[in-house]
Parts: sequence; structure tokens; C-alpha cells
Amino acid sequence: MFVSVPTRSGASLRWATPLLAALLWAAFLWALSRPDALQRSLLLEWGALAGGAPGEGPWETWSDPQQWLRLVSALFLHADWAHLLGNLVFLLIFGLPAERVMGPWRFLALFFLGGALANLFAVLVIGAPDRLIIGASGAVSALIGAYLALFPRARLGVVVPLGLFLEFVRAPASLLIGVWAALQIVFAYIGPAFGAVAWAAHAAGFLFGILYAIASRGAIARRLRRLKGY
Repeated sequence: MFVSVPTRSGASLRWATPLLAALLWAAFLWALSRPDALQRSLLLEWGALAGGAPGEGPWETWSDPQQWLRLVSALFLHADWAHLLGNLVFLLIFGLPAERVMGPWRFLALFFLGGALANLFAVLVIGAPDRLIIGASGAVSALIGAYLALFPRARLGVVVPLGLFLEFVRAPASLLIGVWAALQIVFAYIGPAFGAVAWAAHAAGFLFGILYAIASRGAIARRLRRLKGY
């Protein structure tokens, strides 16, 4: 682990992660309150549209600034409750410790840059004009990648079924995240949700998060030294 976590007395308030969670909730509830026809229209207008409109060249659609804005706005659109809650759980688990070390502004930059680039990668890989890419999964994957880079020796508590009993164990975060990353790559091509989930965005966001944390380690170390008063 290349950075040390500040003590509780020096820890700053973490507001970015709860703010993102609240915004994701608010956006989902607002969209859910719309009639079905308007919900569909909202997804088509602000979701990341893979391949652009039929008949357009591969780069012609990107001359429209809204197409680039879609890469960010799509982060706040979710298909259903399960889609939203899955992202919220991982956002809170990995986002809070990452924000504690990185600081809120660097953390927000990771979320939005990682999410937008993950959506862009998925758009280019899928390339079908009738596919929408929505959800914060790519951004959350970037947070998971950053968590692995920042806390390679951390241990996460998991519940393992042992016969008729459930056992709470602490497993290395690097092992759990490594299994998660491998599944993203496998499911991108042969998984049960093939064609329904933008697994390519998950993998791209994860790799971006690792690179972002590594590139930021100098600034993070300086921030932690400043919080500790030296």
C-alpha cells in the first residue's frame, strides 16, 4: 500500500460520496415519476446512444456536443431498482474509503471521468445504433479499480454459506476485486447477461480507476501529509 490512511482525528468530512448517492436516487425517482412514454423519451435523449443514428458514419454523430454530454448524463439513468441499488451499494463500500484518502474533488473527478470514458469505450465497442448505455456502473467500476490501487492489502468482510450456516469472514480485497474484474471480461462475451449489460464499460472503468489512482499517488501523499500537519 503506497499511501497511509490518516487517523480519525485528521480525517476530513466525506460529502462527495453521499452527494453522488443522493443525486443517483433523486434522478431515478424523478424519472420513475414520469409516464412510461416520457421515461422512454428521457432515456433516448440523455442515455449514451451506441453507434448514433442509423445511416450516420462512425464519427459523424460525435460532431453534436450533446452526444458527449450523454456520456455523463447516462450515469444518472438506471433501468430499474436492482440496477440502481447494485451501484449504490458498491459506491458506498468503495467510495467512502477512496474519498477519505483522495479528497472530495479528486474523487469526483475520478467518478465523472471514469464513468464518461467507460461509457465512451462501451459505445465504440458495441457500435449498434439501437443500444442505449445507461447507469453509473462504469463510474463505480472506476472507484473499485482505484480502491484496489489505494488499498491493495485491505480485507473486506463477506458472508460465506457453509452448509446450513452463514459464516462471516474477511477476505483480501485484491482477491475479491480480481474475481470481480475477471467476471467482467468473461461476461462481456459469453456471460448470461450478454447483450443486456455493458460489461465493456465495467472493465474500462476498472482499468481507468487503477491508472488514475497510480497517477495521483504523489498528490494524494502530499494531501495526507498536509492533513497530518507535516
